[in-house]
Amino acid sequence: MAKWGEGDPRWIVEERPDATNVNNWHWTEKNATPWSKDKLIALLKDFVISGSGQECKVVEIEKMEGEATANNRKGKLIFFYEWNIILKWKGTVDDEDVTGKVSIPNLSEENDVDEVELTVSVDESNNASEKLKVFMYNVGRDKLRKQLETYINDLKQNFAKGLILPKKGQEQDGVKMVKPDKETVYASGVNKQKIELQTVISEPKNVGVKLDVKTLETVERFQCQANELYDALTRTDMVTAFTRGHVKLDLFKGGEFVLFGGNVCGKFGDIVPNKKINQTWRLKQWPAGHYSNVVMELDQKEDHTMLKLTQTLIPSAEFEATKANWNRYYWDSIRSAFGFGSFLY
Repeated sequence: MAKWGEGDPRWIVEERPDATNVNNWHWTEKNATPWSKDKLIALLKDFVISGSGQECKVVEIEKMEGEATANNRKGKLIFFYEWNIILKWKGTVDDEDVTGKVSIPNLSEENDVDEVELTVSVDESNNASEKLKVFMYNVGRDKLRKQLETYINDLKQNFAKGLILPKKGQEQDGVKMVKPDKETVYASGVNKQKIELQTVISEPKNVGVKLDVKTLETVERFQCQANELYDALTRTDMVTAFTRGHVKLDLFKGGEFVLFGGNVCGKFGDIVPNKKINQTWRLKQWPAGHYSNVVMELDQKEDHTMLKLTQTLIPSAEFEATKANWNRYYWDSIRSAFGFGSFLY
């Protein structure tokens, strides 16, 4: 025990060049919202998308709502950002001007860049606009995602400079550190609720780990025509009705779908109207990047339609939950929403 007046060295706060945040122990938060807005405007406004002999340009940022912060806790940088953005674009094809929008509702640290939803729409539907819509879908979205990726990298590498402060006797970039402007410091143990509510960036993903998977095969019967069941599974208004929420459906090979608030997503494969639907399909909580393969086959019978579902590559740990969710959120909900009824057998 230290003598009176001497102090125990374990409890002595180390002298710092800037007299703050010793050993980067405290939670330090820096507002990145104004910087982020300027950066996103610079990256997206007047951005030209060209390829395959076609060209479109982002002419206006109609909406940009959200916030961003950079945090330092125990020398670890943690970033939080969430943006809802709507872009207006313009292009010309066959000597006809086409205008439309790209909606980006979920740019956040919770999603990888390739998981960020970008929805392409046109102001008027005609042959020319459909050509550029497909171009913006196939080419424009990837190029816009690269711009978003640049924003995220700059936020983490450039804006965050200075958040981790040097220890006594250290310098950063050859310059003696001074206290950053407009910086809020939360001492350890203070504002604990604020800290606990934050979502820490996930750990790096494991690569090359073998995943144990299972296959689900089931047959369902519906009291309706095959084309009616096909519409219930593929028409935006009908899918919205049985899922009871906003949906995204691009019904063509390679087109994306997002259901149940983003908990189910994937892409369409080969489609045979009223007969077969192929999809790559995943739940949000599955290991990052892992998709199952879904095949739904419709068979019109005399008094009902039989649907055969085959789903391969389901993570074994999620098999029972996935099976139950198909029954609850798809089949039972479709029967209830459209009166297709339970088939007694």
